[in-house]
Amino acid sequence: MSDQGSSNWLTERAHQAMIENGFEPEFSPAVWDQMKAIQNAGEPATDASIKDLRSLLWSSIDNASSRDLDQIEWAERLPNGDIRVLVGIADVDSLVPLYSPIDMHAAQNTVTVYTESKIFPMLPEELSTDLSSLNEDMDRLAVVADMTVKENGDVPESTFYRALVRNRAKLSYEKIGDWLDNDGDPPEDLQRLPDLKAQIELQREAAKRLAAYRRSKGALEFESIESSAVMENGEVKGIVSVQPNSARKLIENFMVAANVEMAEFLEAHGSVSLRRVVKTPARWDGIVRIAAEYGVQLPAEPDQPALAEFLAKRRAEDPEHFPDLSLSVVKLIGSGEYVVERPGEDTGGHFGLAVRDYAHSTAPNRRFTDIVVQRLVKAVISGRPSPYSAEEIESIANHSNEQEKAARKVERKMRKVVAATVMQRHVGENFEAIVTGITPSGTFARILRPPVDGRIEQGEHGLNVGQKVTVRLLSADPRTGFIDFAAHH
Repeated sequence: MSDQGSSNWLTERAHQAMIENGFEPEFSPAVWDQMKAIQNAGEPATDASIKDLRSLLWSSIDNASSRDLDQIEWAERLPNGDIRVLVGIADVDSLVPLYSPIDMHAAQNTVTVYTESKIFPMLPEELSTDLSSLNEDMDRLAVVADMTVKENGDVPESTFYRALVRNRAKLSYEKIGDWLDNDGDPPEDLQRLPDLKAQIELQREAAKRLAAYRRSKGALEFESIESSAVMENGEVKGIVSVQPNSARKLIENFMVAANVEMAEFLEAHGSVSLRRVVKTPARWDGIVRIAAEYGVQLPAEPDQPALAEFLAKRRAEDPEHFPDLSLSVVKLIGSGEYVVERPGEDTGGHFGLAVRDYAHSTAPNRRFTDIVVQRLVKAVISGRPSPYSAEEIESIANHSNEQEKAARKVERKMRKVVAATVMQRHVGENFEAIVTGITPSGTFARILRPPVDGRIEQGEHGLNVGQKVTVRLLSADPRTGFIDFAAHH
């Protein structure tokens, strides 16, 4: 066999895809000069306004392989039964000045792009996985979201400040999720530190409260199937699904809460902000049609609580096929986008999360928008004017939207190349699929096991987005990543 499917071949393809889609896959000499200067400068300066919270039992929960740790968490039960939750977010801004070479590179690429063979980091790894990462047993600066969670999950008050923190335990979704979901013995990571097990259990209780509150407001709960390549000895051997678990949900709920509070904080202080919105779905009729297939009549106009109720019921009745339904509905709702919000304006909120105020803020090592929001929040905390004008934020929002689409293209392209490498062994076989898109360039579907996307070349007429269909694999070409199906009606 040629080196098609080898990790070197895949890395070359990924590098090429980055350039084709308007990214700079390499850092400039000016970036490396700045990086050296940061490394030589030692610890960032602290002052009296920065709280020392290193004594708290902070921990992070992330993928086992993650090295860019953006956030850590801690919780305590208050005498009245409320739970105080602290989310510490890596203070990237303290190391990367505005308009410096590293900042300009991040502003151009806007995101870390993840492909199966190579990660293209937005920031140099010496920063994102070391100096600005909330690594275990290292003193780090953070911006802290300090939130009070009531028994019903409401967050009536929150505050933001800068702090010095120390992550005591780097935990993984896999191990913590397995323990939370199966009630077995806690993993060694939890047993190593007294009180850590109780700390994670308290965090889970707070996360459940937050989730229940959002559900009561009509938040939509989806279950997506992420896929990742299985590499052995530098070659692609297969594709596996990444399953959701309680640890992922815990962190997800904390991040949503921090992002909501951050947006409300900026609004309360009359600051211009960079919002993440999901507009009311334009293709609501498609969602109505899917619900009708299950005997449920949704209102003719977009109705979030009604959709939330339908999804919750389907999850309870048929958990096995719920990810398939999720995928169909998500496609019809459409993706999120960044917008500028000027004081006194209403940008429309986030349809999926059932919140009006939402800002991406919790991943500054991997998303430029989060660094921007961090700078806006730090300006409010310190009483300084906003470092950005509304026009600048609008320009950042538009560029980030473009780059997010481009990143999805690169990631999708590389997933397809990997998928085609695996699927070429299955030409002629039948698979259950869902129609995921109908565009001028063709009709697309995703087979579910393994999770692979392709184009329907035969039998595509009369299909609708969200429809289940049996497809036969016609061809799979690793060089192009093209996977073609024929649909059976």
